[in-house]
Amino acid sequence: MADYAGDLAPGEAWALLEKEPNAVLIDVRTMAEWQYVGVPDLSPLGRRAQFIEWQRFPDGSPNPDFAAQAEQAAPDPEAPVLFLCRSGVRSRAAAVALTEAGYARCYNIAEGFEGDKDARHHRGVVGGWKVAGLPWIQG
Repeated sequence: MADYAGDLAPGEAWALLEKEPNAVLIDVRTMAEWQYVGVPDLSPLGRRAQFIEWQRFPDGSPNPDFAAQAEQAAPDPEAPVLFLCRSGVRSRAAAVALTEAGYARCYNIAEGFEGDKDARHHRGVVGGWKVAGLPWIQG
């Protein structure tokens, strides 16, 4: 498996997006997650996140067009590309896949949008984009 540029905490991801105007954030969750859980809001940076399913809803099958769609969303293979999912698993796989496709700086947002489950098995309390207080909107 190819290496990728590494994992970033949500705050580090935001800082990179602020610092590098050519950086792209790709949310790889499903359409249902975007609509019902919410999405990152990059409007304070004058940009929009890109939304490309890593796995298709509702059956969870791999998106066979993922690499082509990601390359269209992030046309510069030297620019930073940050991947976000629920908890950092699918986004890591996406970072590896785009690295294998020739991109130099693919990052995984390790805590994801919702973070890890707490002791009661609830997300959105421990880590993640939302808990970090970063901008987001309901889908």
